[in-house]
Amino acid sequence: MNLQETALSQISPKTGISSPKWSEPQTPQNVPFIPDSKISAVRLLLIDDQVIISEAFRRMIATETDISLHYTSNPAKAIQDAIAIEPTTIFLDMIMPDIDGLMLLRWFRSHPVTRDIPIVMLSSKEEAKLKADAFAEGANDYLIKLPDAVELIARIRYHSKAYNNLKALTTATATAQLQAQQLEHTLRELQTTQVQLVQTEKMSSLGRMVAGLAHEINNPVNFIHGNFNHLNNHVNCLLNLIELYQAKYPESLPTLEDEYGDFNLDFIIDDLPKILSSMKIGTDRIRDIVLSLRNFSRLDQSDKKAVNIHDGIESTLLLLNHRLHPKIEIIKKYGNLPLVQCYPAQLNQVFMNILSNGIDALLELDNHHQKQIVIKTEVTELETVIITFRDNGNGIDSEIQSKIFDPFFTTKPINKGTGLGLAISHQIIEKHDGNIQLKSELGYGTEFAIEIPIALPVNHKSNT
Repeated sequence: MNLQETALSQISPKTGISSPKWSEPQTPQNVPFIPDSKISAVRLLLIDDQVIISEAFRRMIATETDISLHYTSNPAKAIQDAIAIEPTTIFLDMIMPDIDGLMLLRWFRSHPVTRDIPIVMLSSKEEAKLKADAFAEGANDYLIKLPDAVELIARIRYHSKAYNNLKALTTATATAQLQAQQLEHTLRELQTTQVQLVQTEKMSSLGRMVAGLAHEINNPVNFIHGNFNHLNNHVNCLLNLIELYQAKYPESLPTLEDEYGDFNLDFIIDDLPKILSSMKIGTDRIRDIVLSLRNFSRLDQSDKKAVNIHDGIESTLLLLNHRLHPKIEIIKKYGNLPLVQCYPAQLNQVFMNILSNGIDALLELDNHHQKQIVIKTEVTELETVIITFRDNGNGIDSEIQSKIFDPFFTTKPINKGTGLGLAISHQIIEKHDGNIQLKSELGYGTEFAIEIPIALPVNHKSNT
């Protein structure tokens, strides 16, 4: 019995053409499909140039209500139909007149929608090489036309179940990945919010501290400083009187020496103005420190303002002066900068964080090593300014450079750093519509380059 006779023998003469699971082809090349059949748990797509094979398949699965059968005899439309139907398994004829079955198999495996659908190759020949070729191209199974109905249904169910399980696993994996991404995004937002809160609290605490210092120190220092001119005049008058007395009554000097013991009046007369001058220098220094604190925190400049960037750097250096080891040399290469519109307090916080890290790196070196921090400023043609801080410390390992701006990441020992300084700095520069870049190489130091626009947009607002 030939293949066509075998197929005909499995078709009951009483079986009608129409079926709720079946869309009868009008011609072998033009076959309509029923999208509603996607609700079936098992969807079989049969691709074969012989309509009689489709009739045989329909007859064998007629009693299986959960299996829907779709058939096409046009291999050129097979992928398009498969995308529309979403079959759970495909039965594909090996030999067809228009397109070879193995070629169509390769097309299925190369398309992202159909590449995972189980494909069973159908052939009228039991040849090992045909099987090997089919499996090599990605087939999941191989059957001889026509199989026993029980075996056919078992294979359809087996491959459909495997495919449905794969889709469920893929969906679960995609859902888990999406949830992981959402959690990661939420974590980043929480970390960003936490950093902003920490920064706000730090700046607020600094502001309160500076206000207290300014109030407690500035008033008495100004009182002392303001009286120096009067004191200096009074002392000069007394010294002139002593000199006049010595000139008019020189004979009284031995008596005074006997009365007050051994003292050098000439030394006192010479040294007293020097003491007053030193005291005035000291009060000037205290006033400069208080002014630097105010410039650093900019208590009176909470909004954006056009400022001299160099003043902010100098104020920061003055505050860090106690940490500058005698062998740490600060080299300034200042350009001719215009006034830059920024949030001064926040920008000074960036300078403080970067310079503090540079000082920490240099203090790790032995005292025989030349220690330098080079500060360079310049204007670009893009109406931006670039502020560069470069130290000649040990540098930063390339493996951790990508994490250097992450919140709470630090290379310092426990209780020596919070890992917030550079993260805060990065956020501040971003809020200035600028960028901050790191360049470092082990053994050759570290460089931070900050670039910010000279002018911020009119409606720009700080979020801190």
